[in-house]
Amino acid sequence: MTHKIILFFVLTLSFFNCSNDDYEPIAEAEYEEGEELLTGALGVNSTSSNAFGFEISGLSFVQQAEFASGNSLFNQTWVSSPASTTARDGLGPTFNARACATCHFKDGRGQAFINGEDSSGFLVRLSSPGQDSNGDALPVLGYGTQLQDRANNGIDFEAKIVATYETITGTYADGTPYELLKPIYSFSQESFGSLAGVLMSPRVAQQTIGLGLISALPDDEITKFADEADADNDGISGRANYVYNYDLNEQDLGKYGWKANAPTLKQQVAGALHGDMGLTTSLFSETNCPSPQQDCEDAINGGEPEVTDEQLDKILFYQAHLAVPNRRNYKEENVLKGKVLFTSLNCIGCHAINQKTGTDAASEYLENITIKPYSDFLLHDMGEDLADNRPDFLATGTEWRTQPLWGIGLISTVNSHTNLLHDGRAANIEEAILWHGGEAETIKENFKNLSAEDRENLISFVNSL
Repeated sequence: MTHKIILFFVLTLSFFNCSNDDYEPIAEAEYEEGEELLTGALGVNSTSSNAFGFEISGLSFVQQAEFASGNSLFNQTWVSSPASTTARDGLGPTFNARACATCHFKDGRGQAFINGEDSSGFLVRLSSPGQDSNGDALPVLGYGTQLQDRANNGIDFEAKIVATYETITGTYADGTPYELLKPIYSFSQESFGSLAGVLMSPRVAQQTIGLGLISALPDDEITKFADEADADNDGISGRANYVYNYDLNEQDLGKYGWKANAPTLKQQVAGALHGDMGLTTSLFSETNCPSPQQDCEDAINGGEPEVTDEQLDKILFYQAHLAVPNRRNYKEENVLKGKVLFTSLNCIGCHAINQKTGTDAASEYLENITIKPYSDFLLHDMGEDLADNRPDFLATGTEWRTQPLWGIGLISTVNSHTNLLHDGRAANIEEAILWHGGEAETIKENFKNLSAEDRENLISFVNSL
């Protein structure tokens, strides 16, 4: 009876606080026509391990070939120079991965860091306090802004990552206990001086579905959710991160990454090629060899740039046209009950549902599409337990971009794990909810007050996305 009283209170309170989303929540656990189509007709019906790897429907024969070519470049392993091939040399000299697909296996998500193993889609951003003239992070002397834990033969890697864990315990209102493992990161084998005290931000690679649709969102489709002063008094603010566009040399709205620190898909991809694999492009043309890494600087490169504009364009086309899987199990009773809870707890205060793309898109197929990303793509204070304490343009050390939830229920199928949040610390959806703090503290507490059955219903709904 107690949980029903609590749920009634939550339902009554939060139906009046449903953000700026034009989604109209329903109080009954009913199917809504077309709710399973997260990207309209562009979605795919796949529950296979390749669910994140399909192109959107409608591409022409020529465009399908371009998509396939980009797919090949995304999956190919790059090698160090000089090499017998000139199409895929230039790796490193220091790097985190040898291929895009190393981090985004099957276009999916990286794993949490495991001591003693090579990271698989996990990296650490570094910086010194302050910002440069573009508002970007200040590099650490000898290391730059991202730690490279691998290197070509004859070159020193920068350092290795070490994780220890703190156990955080808690209890649901019904008395059920839980435990969370909080990773605490440090470094060993530092090759270019001590890294003690530097600002660091651990991050796992995200799945790459739907990126072209995010790119096609007009700025006001994102900023309409901003409520920096919390004018509606629901405890949730949300603000945009304005970051430096290195292609246009101007400040633009950040759309990509854990801190919304990349304004365009081109900058996101070129930045990953540069930071993760040490590959130069026309956008980031300088070798990633922070002073005083002289052996790195003197190493033979794979061309100037190492990734040609033609290759970069093919990767961008591929990334922009990866389809989002349609929902599964969306008519099951527990999923429908969970949907009601998702809105009544005001999860949509950050994980907003309906947005519409504009006409500035990578192709006509991505224009004027109503999408349901379950994200407002804004920055939110997520509390001290999730803080990395490393600013990133306007993002503070406690702020993270709301991540889209589309495809979340298929990560286990595609990537054989369910590691969630920025460093993969959450072992599953339940733990991810329990890690929420800051602006989401009240929502988390309301989740903890639910019965075990309702908690499972809510998780079943999220798994259906």
